[in-house]
Amino acid sequence: MAAAAADASSAEAPPAPASRVVWVNGPIVVGAGPAGLSMAACLRARGVPCVVLDRADCIASLWQRRTYDRLRLHLPRHFCELPGMPFPDHYPEYPTKRQFVDYLNAYAEQAGVQPRFNQAVTSARYDGAAGLWRVRAEDAEDASAAATEYIGRWLVVATGENAERIVPEFEGAEDFAGPVSHVSEYKCGEAYRGKRVLVVGCGNSGMEVCLDLCDHNALPSMVVRDAVSTHDTTHRPLHPSLDYFSLADSIDFFLAKKVHVLPREMFGVATFSVAVFLLRFLPLWLVDAILVLLARLFLGDLDKLGIRRPPGGPLELKNARGRTPVLDIGALARIRSGHIQVVPGIRRFFRGGAELVDGRRVAADAVILATGYHSNVPQWLKGSDFFTEEGYPRVPFPHGWKGESGIYSVGFTRRGLSGVSSDAVKVAQDIAVEWEKQTSTR
Repeated sequence: MAAAAADASSAEAPPAPASRVVWVNGPIVVGAGPAGLSMAACLRARGVPCVVLDRADCIASLWQRRTYDRLRLHLPRHFCELPGMPFPDHYPEYPTKRQFVDYLNAYAEQAGVQPRFNQAVTSARYDGAAGLWRVRAEDAEDASAAATEYIGRWLVVATGENAERIVPEFEGAEDFAGPVSHVSEYKCGEAYRGKRVLVVGCGNSGMEVCLDLCDHNALPSMVVRDAVSTHDTTHRPLHPSLDYFSLADSIDFFLAKKVHVLPREMFGVATFSVAVFLLRFLPLWLVDAILVLLARLFLGDLDKLGIRRPPGGPLELKNARGRTPVLDIGALARIRSGHIQVVPGIRRFFRGGAELVDGRRVAADAVILATGYHSNVPQWLKGSDFFTEEGYPRVPFPHGWKGESGIYSVGFTRRGLSGVSSDAVKVAQDIAVEWEKQTSTR
């Protein structure tokens, strides 16, 4: 509560004046990941200049710095292309992490996008009197350097849904003797060879990390927390960076999540392609029912493995809550063979492992938190109700890309890279119309 109060008081006080002011003759784009690159490329294709700011020292820092080595795109490549540039023909159907990063670098070079790196945006406010956005950025490398204020008519929020790690706290965590890390720090299982590893989280990252640990002869146990009571206060996320989440959403996010698991392919066709095809002819609820039925036929009864499906359908939950279904690439086979143990939620940690909610104890030499990420927009966007407290546009898809006073969002549709591309095209077209009106009157 003290941290929250401090944040509130600092939000009320105006920031110190920046010693450097930069006029931007076009949109100010915050974020240099796929969303920001797409936005800048689409603007440049329409002759609209812009400035792209990013706190990191490279493009797509999430992909380059905070993902594991074996990661591949979970969807076929044609669903993940950015506007104006297909993947190279020699790329596989599911490009690797390295291939996707190379694609993004080539995309930025082809479009002539040159972000301003190490620019950590600390606040963005609309100046109603001037009709301009004032974006304050501090040097991410040099804390003693003077802040810069960027001023422009348009602000594009492109920091994405995965800007900050979610790090829950657990009772007794300080007593645990082994290392505790977030999945963003995990690269490969070699460092865990022969060790007992407790992986907290059963989404795509949790499943794939468990699979990678098996490949390196580690002994993973995966926490599937659907058995945890939402009234169990010992598991509330207490990390200060999560203060702006409502308590109900925090508990819902961390504790009570059953998960949909789908095969990545059916009869050699990507499950996502099947879903897209069916949605052309059938309502979403019926497509969800078909996907669940096919998943049961292909994957069997997952209840026997300790993995339970939630009541809503996979597409319904993805659209409404951003909960991506797990696409199985081999983890289920390792669960069935006993190489991956599925365990319920954690009650508390002790020196050599964790006590589970069912009273059992599981030994562990290390813990990996595959607990995901969240948007950080509420931390720096001030005086605007365009985004919710959870960091998503208040108006739901497909109309959440445009707000009032020249603010836009790209990459918050909960629809992955295809949603990024769709947003970028619409936003660039809308800004280009206004840009042409203004330039024609000069």
